[in-house]
Amino acid sequence: MMTSFESAITLAKALDSKKGIDIKVLRTGDLTTLADYFVICSGTSNTQIKALSDACEKAMDEAGEPAHHVEGHRDGTWVLLDFSTVIVHIFTDEARKFYDLERLWADAEQVDVSAELLP
Repeated sequence: MMTSFESAITLAKALDSKKGIDIKVLRTGDLTTLADYFVICSGTSNTQIKALSDACEKAMDEAGEPAHHVEGHRDGTWVLLDFSTVIVHIFTDEARKFYDLERLWADAEQVDVSAELLP
């Protein structure tokens, strides 16, 4: 079983593998019981959002940690993937600006995952 941090890194890598844009990992465990981490990412099209979502589900299925809940529109402007301790939010750029989770969760510590992602 992976730790919540390992799950967050695995998910960030999965998003990066499909060229997710502006991937952010926020440590939210001290602020909410919803999840230990939020992973936030943008996609350029509905097709890419589906590919990003599929990559997350595949990576976590392979790690034995399948999604507990998936919400949103796979062919729409956002998808939420709930892996219990980590929640992934994938948005179009416009939807990301509208929901502005980074501002809503401004008190969360942003985890530097740059060393984990592809150069």
